[in-house]
Amino acid sequence: MSDSASRDQFGSRIGFILASAGSAVGLGNIWRFPFVAGENGGAAFVLIYLLLVFAIGMPLMLSEFIVGRHGAGNPVASLKRACGKSFAPLGIMGILACLIILSFYAVVGGWTIKYTLDALMGSLGTDVASAGKAFGGFISSPFSVIAFQFLFIAVSFGIVVRGIQGGIEKFCTIFMPVLFVLLVVLAVRSLTLDGAMEGLLFYLKPDFSKVNSAMILSALGQAFFSLSIGVSVMLTYGSYLKKDEPLVGPAFQICLLDSFVAFIAGLVIFPAVFAFGFEPGQGPGLSFVTLPVVFSKMAFGGFFAAIFFFLLVISALTSSMSMLEVVCAWVTGEHGWSRKRATLAVVTVAFLMGVPSAISVGGGLDIAGKSFLDVMDFVASKVMMPIGGIGFALIGGFVVSGFAKEELPERIYSVWRFLCCVVAPVAIGWIFISGLTW
Repeated sequence: MSDSASRDQFGSRIGFILASAGSAVGLGNIWRFPFVAGENGGAAFVLIYLLLVFAIGMPLMLSEFIVGRHGAGNPVASLKRACGKSFAPLGIMGILACLIILSFYAVVGGWTIKYTLDALMGSLGTDVASAGKAFGGFISSPFSVIAFQFLFIAVSFGIVVRGIQGGIEKFCTIFMPVLFVLLVVLAVRSLTLDGAMEGLLFYLKPDFSKVNSAMILSALGQAFFSLSIGVSVMLTYGSYLKKDEPLVGPAFQICLLDSFVAFIAGLVIFPAVFAFGFEPGQGPGLSFVTLPVVFSKMAFGGFFAAIFFFLLVISALTSSMSMLEVVCAWVTGEHGWSRKRATLAVVTVAFLMGVPSAISVGGGLDIAGKSFLDVMDFVASKVMMPIGGIGFALIGGFVVSGFAKEELPERIYSVWRFLCCVVAPVAIGWIFISGLTW
């Protein structure tokens, strides 16, 4: 069934930009970026990351926008119309990847809700041992993890079921500015701590002697994965964009906002971590174990901790609802279901798929030495997303280049096509091959 007729659209350019930026701004920016930057030496990593966002991420984003605009449908329908039937499998893979990511993303999203409530109640822990014990106790309780997973995905359902303008655009128009303001508030608080300067220098003073292939690969992977590209999210959002809206300006602004959030998150975390004598390269536990302790040592720390974890909730929701929308767009477009029926069906499947991931984080359901959640992450993030990224790069450079000439200024078009044909496939191929280690 065709879904090009009577499709919802974004009501304004700013709504489209904030929704797309919201999709890009996820846990990867506020949770993952700081600890990856900390593990890779700080400022030099940040500079390389920012360069790669615009050199690799933005061209791929434009490719998806072009396919979505000219296909004017769900990922499968858009690829068929804009590129030909042989490209439909790329859309199917993107839909499956979004469903898989949504299934385990809701688990971690549930953690952010739990920690926001704990921060409000002042029960996060005051030292690393107690904070680590609290986190370990929580993720080892399947009932608790699944309950918060359900709550998170129910909130996602409540937003997406209202449609593009009434749900996704409205939520992002309200809460993305809130996220920006609260991040700046936290950054100011962090920068005014005694001893914050050491963390600021670590974050902003580059040491290029630390640059090596491993750091570049890490920055490249962070830039690629943080922008929601390769899984048809930007294609789907592009399909809801009005025909007379430009593409280059919004793509640049989305990348800028995405980078801004990641950068400010570093300004929140590194000065505070250094001020209280913690190590910056704490890994994934930085947000859920180390930072609660850091906040506990601040004046009004519970208040600022609640703000931080609320930011994680917002960023998780804006990403989860974009992945939910990709799958719902396909169900409504290909099968003619109502949005309510499609959204309910998709969140039910995603929730059930996520239960094994929720159980596995506490130490059960390992597969060949990895938790079930890590296996799902590996399949979607290390296999499907890079393949999708290479696919959209080559589609942009070789298949829809005629459409791109209509959309892009001549000077930008030449650079964009070179990046799509040569640079992006090689760079993402490097991510793909390097990421295949189990």
